[in-house]
Amino acid sequence: MQLNNNVTEFILLGLTQDPFWKKIVFVIFLRLYLGTLLGNLLIIITVKTSQALKNPMFFFLFYLSLSDTCLSTSIAPRMIVDALLKKTTISFSECMIQVFSSHVFGCLEIFILILTAVDRYVAICKPLHYMTIISQWVCVVLMAVAWVGSCVHSLVQIFLTLSLPFCGPNVINHYFCDLQPLLKQACSDTYVVNLLLVSNSGAICAVSYVMLIFSYVIFLHSLRNHSAEVIKKALSTCVSHIVVVILFFGPCIFMYTCPATTFPMDKMIAVFCTVGTPLLNPVIYTLRNTEVKSAMRKLWSKKLIADDKR
Repeated sequence: MQLNNNVTEFILLGLTQDPFWKKIVFVIFLRLYLGTLLGNLLIIITVKTSQALKNPMFFFLFYLSLSDTCLSTSIAPRMIVDALLKKTTISFSECMIQVFSSHVFGCLEIFILILTAVDRYVAICKPLHYMTIISQWVCVVLMAVAWVGSCVHSLVQIFLTLSLPFCGPNVINHYFCDLQPLLKQACSDTYVVNLLLVSNSGAICAVSYVMLIFSYVIFLHSLRNHSAEVIKKALSTCVSHIVVVILFFGPCIFMYTCPATTFPMDKMIAVFCTVGTPLLNPVIYTLRNTEVKSAMRKLWSKKLIADDKR
């Protein structure tokens, strides 16, 4: 429930207030966002249409690309448009929607990365039972649980925010609405809320990261008795997963475990997490995965043949 809230909108200061650099921000981030859409939608279309990419790993890759697309879309378009405006404001309700959507898809990505780690372990360490353990039904149930968990996490964030009174000032020194910048606008003691924030977002990021890295270490250590071919296959898929985990969780842990004070690098780290990672994920997965690259070539060759026949 919203309490004693006299603020109806917030002023976003963005990445910069300099008119020249705002134009640079517009050009750079428009290209980055279009690249994110192109890369992730290409993976989504490829996985959806290719008969060769029907195993559980690509089922999770499909939703990873979907969550990356939605995460970037919840933040980047507004940032790009705001770079063209002199004064950028966002209503209180729009701000809450942005908090909710960014946390839904960010948390969903965390859960999907955990599921991909489980999938790779079963696929390589228990290949004979792989399709029994990670069946299509199991994948659907796990993904449903991930969606529910992400929504619950985000609703907690919203309830924490609505429990705070906002009575001014209403200037947010950031380019999007998130809990840490919003805490600074509250006109009450935010110690307890900040503690709950760290135990919610911070704990999810930190615990998941430690679990994933530890699981990959155990997984790779368990391969020592396997053949060279199995080890090579495991490394070809796991290296890309590990790189994505490090790139995504590093900035997240910094953003949600540090106190609610402004650091010089805060905005750039947030940019990497909300714009950079969704752009890099499809590049990393397609460059490291021969099956995805092969399926993309077939998809485009079919399209070219169909165009030639017209």
